Amino acid sequence: MVSGLIQISDLVKDYGEAEARTRVLKGINLEFKCGEFTSLIGSSGSGKSTLLNIIGALDRATAGQVVIDGTDLNELDDDELALFRNRTLGFVFQFHFLLPQFTVLENVLIPYLIYVGHATPAMEKRAMELLDRVGVSHRRDNRANAISGGEQQRVAIARALINQPRIILADEPTGNLDTANTEKVFNLLREMNGQYCTSMIMVTHDRDLAERGDRIVEISDGMIVKDVYKG
Repeated sequence: MVSGLIQISDLVKDYGEAEARTRVLKGINLEFKCGEFTSLIGSSGSGKSTLLNIIGALDRATAGQVVIDGTDLNELDDDELALFRNRTLGFVFQFHFLLPQFTVLENVLIPYLIYVGHATPAMEKRAMELLDRVGVSHRRDNRANAISGGEQQRVAIARALINQPRIILADEPTGNLDTANTEKVFNLLREMNGQYCTSMIMVTHDRDLAERGDRIVEISDGMIVKDVYKG
């Protein structure tokens, strides 16, 4: 595998101003490899979701640098950052954020439609292949709010993959699911990681799930306190 898909250097994030300023990330240095499945763990307020949001170009750092596949996020303006985010990254959140007024198929296609404007037959075929892969192709014409929570999260995984991103960022993707659906969703993420060689960074409170990744990075009080590759 080629190393250095994501390089993070001296990353700092502050919130608030003057006396009310709080430093959430305190000089993070990390590198993520291509095709790697990383579990990002830590207690509530440790800074793990903030780190994920900065990697995902959803927030900007106060200081430091994030370079993804050779692109320095500091050098992009807001419009360029949005385009980079849509083309390069896929997202799966604890709450799926599907659009209830659209069908399952339409929801999967949304990241592609954002920058192309219309779905080609080839892209509709890819969307259906992804829905089949995650086991919900039979729901293609259902409204997103008319399927179960576990199915909605599987649709969110298909949506995250539609633009063939090199990286998927998953923030507590099983946090709102029961045990059975937790297992299904995690297994899907692991399978997609292997099948497409997509790098996965998953924030989770579930240490049992975390242990099933390739690597565990633990954050405490805005600093890396553990970085272990699984044998």
